[in-house]
Amino acid sequence: MSRPKSGRYCVIGAGAAGLAAAKSILDVGCDQLVVYEQTDQVGGTWVYTDSVGSDHHGLPIHGSMYSGLWTNLPKEVMGFPGYEMPTQRRSYIHSSEHLVEQVKPVGDGQWEVIVKDLKNNESTMNTFDYVLVCNGHYFDPAIPSFPGKNLFKGLQLHSHEYRKPDIFRDRSVLIVGSGPSGKDLTIAASRQAQTVFFSHHVHEKLKHVTFPSNVVHVQDIAKLHESEVEFIDGTRHAIDLILYCTGYRYSFPFLHRDCAIEVTDNRVNPLYKHILNINHPTMAFIGIPYRVCTTIMFDLQSRFAVKYYSGGKTLPSKEEMLADLQADTENRRKRGLSSRQAHMMGGEVQAVYYGDVARTADVTPVPPIMARMHMHSERRRNEDLLKYRNDVFRVLDDNNFEVEYDEGLDNRGE
Repeated sequence: MSRPKSGRYCVIGAGAAGLAAAKSILDVGCDQLVVYEQTDQVGGTWVYTDSVGSDHHGLPIHGSMYSGLWTNLPKEVMGFPGYEMPTQRRSYIHSSEHLVEQVKPVGDGQWEVIVKDLKNNESTMNTFDYVLVCNGHYFDPAIPSFPGKNLFKGLQLHSHEYRKPDIFRDRSVLIVGSGPSGKDLTIAASRQAQTVFFSHHVHEKLKHVTFPSNVVHVQDIAKLHESEVEFIDGTRHAIDLILYCTGYRYSFPFLHRDCAIEVTDNRVNPLYKHILNINHPTMAFIGIPYRVCTTIMFDLQSRFAVKYYSGGKTLPSKEEMLADLQADTENRRKRGLSSRQAHMMGGEVQAVYYGDVARTADVTPVPPIMARMHMHSERRRNEDLLKYRNDVFRVLDDNNFEVEYDEGLDNRGE
């Protein structure tokens, strides 16, 4: 990849990943930096709005924040490096309008980016040397299909559309999915609903976890009826509301087919180190992996990409990058992970990933304590779902931390 040390950069999205990318670019210098954001605020998925469905431009609401949401990781692993979180006792925190229409590789490794100004509905085309895709992956809901789904007369919605707990009041609620939002919203619903049925397939993992007394664990859904839901073990329950906490799809509707990126079974392919488009390495994706220290990883991935783009490091050949991708894929297969888990980290895996990315590009590594605090928080969440947010973390140095449990902290999440 022959490129000058500076160049024209396009960052798609002004959420946490986009801000990290912009900072990394500005740190090394550039000829031009444009950050495109389709909403009128920076912050991406962290911006709360009461609105669901479509915005005033007719575009799908991007954010998935809901009232009462608390982070499920301590603030100590969620800040940007070099920017301290506001000082407070609690470790778990309460909760320019341009649409990128198309990105296409053109000419000698450059990028044609067509953008619509949503305020005047006019589209323009610009050319860039580098494109960093930071549009997030928590906005396109993955909603399962079940027999009888169209017959069910109760309310069905995805957690992406959920905002306030009043919707649960005095109802028989079914929560589908046991990810972070599934667990959190099961607890939130239990405070308002008559009964909460929690449908998942990790019963063995959750059998020692304490839930509120009106939460009933049920099997996967087999079929929906007008006012009841039938489960695979043959049981049936009357349900008023179904809330699907079933995750999201990776979605890049603005990428032209010539970008040569495919999303199959929720795997974004082919990416080098889960970051660079192997077919067109002047395109980077920031924030694809999950079960990570998000903002810290955004910063690391951005520094990784910009190190190559600024001339500080020479990219490996396409063959070498493909071989690295194949090795990662095979390693995941041996660990029993499915194709849908191609970008899942968590546990020790994220620490290994951070180290690999830093060493490969010769950039400052992530302090080991970050992955360790993340792992500790995940373990505590599995041990004590109702009270793990009462843990108060204190960083001692890059390798050590301590945790104090504070019974006095309000942990209702309201």
